[in-house]
Amino acid sequence: MQDLIRQLLSQLGEDPTREGLVDTPRRMEVSLKFLTSGYQADVDKVLNNALFTVDYSEMVIVKDIDFFSMCEHHLLPFFGKCHVAYIPSTRVIGLSKIPRLVDVFSRRLQVQERLTNQIARTIQEKIEPLGVAVVMEATHLCMAMRGVEKQRSSAVTSAMLGAFRNSSRTRMEFLELINQRGAMTGAVTNFHPVEE
Repeated sequence: MQDLIRQLLSQLGEDPTREGLVDTPRRMEVSLKFLTSGYQADVDKVLNNALFTVDYSEMVIVKDIDFFSMCEHHLLPFFGKCHVAYIPSTRVIGLSKIPRLVDVFSRRLQVQERLTNQIARTIQEKIEPLGVAVVMEATHLCMAMRGVEKQRSSAVTSAMLGAFRNSSRTRMEFLELINQRGAMTGAVTNFHPVEE
């Protein structure tokens, strides 16, 4: 990889042997391996059996999870906040495991739409809740630094499964809660599964 990075620097018109760049190939290799470490992550090991049987059927929300990812089209970062909610049927997931799950999928070459779905579908698969909702808000440097150069724009994506897709009241309750500034991370609220 370091040889390829040296070739890239040369192709960009730089001298990879100059003082400021001589160690760049090594640093960039380490950086890229960290930023794409999600490919080597095992979801089950990340969750580490932190799935618990609990008699609880209210909405669980973990909001404002910071995430950083790399756009697969330009290899430039996109970053922002992820909000995750689910309604348990029989099992809950340890709250600290949800941000770790976000990291697993964000530390890959991504598009935001796929990333949002991967997080939601993995939670659905692992604990089979009554519903899962994921909303991601991100700034994309491929839009801010190049192309349209819109520095203040952001992209918002969502994945709604089960009760969040089928009940507008449940969906709206989740969206209202994640938009409340200062609300506690991991907030819980009443679940209203019936469409009104």
